[in-house]
Amino acid sequence: MSDLPVSSVESVLPPHFDSPRERYNHNKIRKRLQREVGNAIRDFSMISDNDRIMVCLSGGKDSYTMLDILKNLQQRAPVHFHIEAVNLDQKQPGFPDDVLPQYLESLNVPYHIIEADTYSIVRDVIEEGKTMCGLCSRLRRGILYNFAEKHGFSKIALGHHRDDIVETLFLNMFHGGKFKAMPPKLQSDDGRNIVIRPMAYCKESDIEKYAQKRQFPIIPCNLCGSQENLERVRIKKMLNQWQKEYPGRVENIFRSLQNVAPSQLADRNLFDFQSFERRK
Repeated sequence: MSDLPVSSVESVLPPHFDSPRERYNHNKIRKRLQREVGNAIRDFSMISDNDRIMVCLSGGKDSYTMLDILKNLQQRAPVHFHIEAVNLDQKQPGFPDDVLPQYLESLNVPYHIIEADTYSIVRDVIEEGKTMCGLCSRLRRGILYNFAEKHGFSKIALGHHRDDIVETLFLNMFHGGKFKAMPPKLQSDDGRNIVIRPMAYCKESDIEKYAQKRQFPIIPCNLCGSQENLERVRIKKMLNQWQKEYPGRVENIFRSLQNVAPSQLADRNLFDFQSFERRK
């Protein structure tokens, strides 16, 4: 594993604040994240009464925050829903397989650990220095989808946030020639699963601050997370620079995904350019 330390489960305590201002800022971020997750759930009809939701927990800041926020909302939501955490142990060397079980048991959250050696597959197939994320994510997605169907989960919750969605938009434009991103809610291609992204409205910077103060036991990934040549990393740097120079630009890009004008684009499958004529 990476040389970065893994926080002990014992360190996951209520946040310590050095000043009233620090407490105020943390509470403001917490309330904003809860509001944004609640709005996304409402806007995209993500959760229904009696849903059994599989919360995919990787050990990173995003999925920890998603679980934390969903647990909080679960207590006061107008509908009843059940959450269970699922982690895929991909058999990376040095993976601390005791961290997540201890953490989840401390929260009394039901959980499942799936063991599948995708690490060896990715290492065997992908040449040294090449991007591993594509194959790794496809393998991971297939395993999680199959598990969700087999165990009767009605929804699969993933920890992607607003910045992930915008980055994916540019990845698809630059390298796939497609204007598409990550929808907050989707049906898998085979129709077997519904995937939701409750943090679709949340900023990564808020998640980082929240996770740091909550002292989640972060598990670093040394398979793809350390690949600094990833195109996604370059796009993230580009967007961060834009946001510095033009505050609000990333928000506007995301907002544009919610305000699509098909007649102002050039997709003949999306808009019927052939049939309309000049009005007399």
